[in-house]
Amino acid sequence: MAACSAAASEMLHNMKKQISLLYPKASCVIRRISTSCLRCDSQRQVRAQSAPQQLVGVVGLEIHAQINSNTKLFSGSAVCFSAPPNSLVSSFDASLPGTLPVLNKRCVEAAVMTGLALNCTINKKSLFDRKHYFYADLPAGYQITQQRQPIAVDGTLTYSLLGGKKRNQVIRKNVTIKQIQLEQDSGKSLHDDLHSQTLIDLNRAGVGLMELVMEPDMSCGEEAAAAVRELQLILQALGTCQGNMSEGQLRVDANVSVHKPGEPLGVRAEVKNINSVRYLAKAIDFEIQRQIDVLQRGGTVQNETRAYDSKSGETIPMRDKEGLQDYRFMPEPNLPPLIVYEDNTSLPAGVDASQAVVVQKIREGLPELPSVKRDRLVQTYNILPEHSFTLVNEDGLVEHFEAVLRATKKEPRKVIGWVTNELLGHLKQQDMSVSQSPISPSALAELLELQETGHISSSAAKQVFQEMWASPGKTASQIIQEKELGLVSDASHLHNICQKVVDSHPDEVQAIRNGNKRVLNKLMGLVQKETKGRADPVLVRKILEEKTS
Repeated sequence: MAACSAAASEMLHNMKKQISLLYPKASCVIRRISTSCLRCDSQRQVRAQSAPQQLVGVVGLEIHAQINSNTKLFSGSAVCFSAPPNSLVSSFDASLPGTLPVLNKRCVEAAVMTGLALNCTINKKSLFDRKHYFYADLPAGYQITQQRQPIAVDGTLTYSLLGGKKRNQVIRKNVTIKQIQLEQDSGKSLHDDLHSQTLIDLNRAGVGLMELVMEPDMSCGEEAAAAVRELQLILQALGTCQGNMSEGQLRVDANVSVHKPGEPLGVRAEVKNINSVRYLAKAIDFEIQRQIDVLQRGGTVQNETRAYDSKSGETIPMRDKEGLQDYRFMPEPNLPPLIVYEDNTSLPAGVDASQAVVVQKIREGLPELPSVKRDRLVQTYNILPEHSFTLVNEDGLVEHFEAVLRATKKEPRKVIGWVTNELLGHLKQQDMSVSQSPISPSALAELLELQETGHISSSAAKQVFQEMWASPGKTASQIIQEKELGLVSDASHLHNICQKVVDSHPDEVQAIRNGNKRVLNKLMGLVQKETKGRADPVLVRKILEEKTS
């Protein structure tokens, strides 16, 4: 039906062109016919979308994580994101004849640590291969990688989603890590449209990468985005990858297909080089719906490589993958097998322990991982799960929160609001990191302690916070004194203000006496307005209850 509709639309389009040339006034008739055809097509699409969804998405990911190392994987060239083009290129990086690779121990340790954090089996012996393909920014004509026997296999990444009606229920899911392999990055092509030429920058050539291959265990963009965000936090906690996607330190390829549950997986399309968690979710969801639409129209999904256009929100075709590319994998002749050892007792005689990669030593140095940290925060401080996500997702925010708690007697569930709403809100508004906050943990703790001990009201505390943010050198006590924001607790003074409010609002007083106790809050608000938010709320409520009883 879709094919007939497309043919009819094309025929009407051609008729319109011919008739408009011969009979200009008749074009309006053709326009009405075309519009009605399009309306029918849209109605069919609405009916298809409203029908029960039989096809479901299947998502697997391939992630390239740039190893946090001062030098490249096989050479001593420095690694720096913003260096001038071709300023960090050794003879080996440029593939000059006679140069040989020297493996970077730091990169091996980073891969082992990442594998351990993801519950992988660490292969005590792994191999390097040459993967041949031609690309302008790959000077050797091959990439050194680990295809046959990578350094780590068979892992699991546990990630969490917030679900439920209020998005406050933690849903845990797992995705299988097929393998983690070490490999070198390629250079970068710089396209100069003005001069119609392409320039090559080899600064990135040879930079160490970990490629993490995930099995197709996810079903939508939200799950994939949550998995990548969790991986990003893990890598940052380990220090094995800085995970800055805007600088290309974490690049994601998504393999997307659709099928009916219980049937074989469908033909997959690969969406390449997605550099944002938010774009990843959008790209996958669009691609799933695109493939469903193609199949529902009677078409066939092509095995192809696609790119995500963030402006249109669509994936666009780049090249087809129908023909199997022969990479001509072969063992890397210039690198021996990579051997790592379980512990010092397994080191062969004559092997220098300082030069060997020892798994047990790396395992003992693993830091607290994000999932463990979230659980600890909820259990220790009795905060909500969604608050633990907010704390862990922002670099340095957990440490800031716990430092405030150590310096104040205020309950954690009261402190969390100040940290996640006031502090984080101001940081986001000015695009600042936690480390750049003008209000230190001790300064915030002082402010909260003054509020807790009844020196200022909650509204006045927010005014003081604003002043502290604008004037980092001033303490909360100084601002309270200068701005006269201290709590008014003089009973006689408050009695006079409350009496004035009661006398001027007889209807509200009568409503309270008739049993509508909620109206009392209005009177309290009027008293606070008279005192500019400085009145002791407990004392005000007690006085008003006496005067309206």
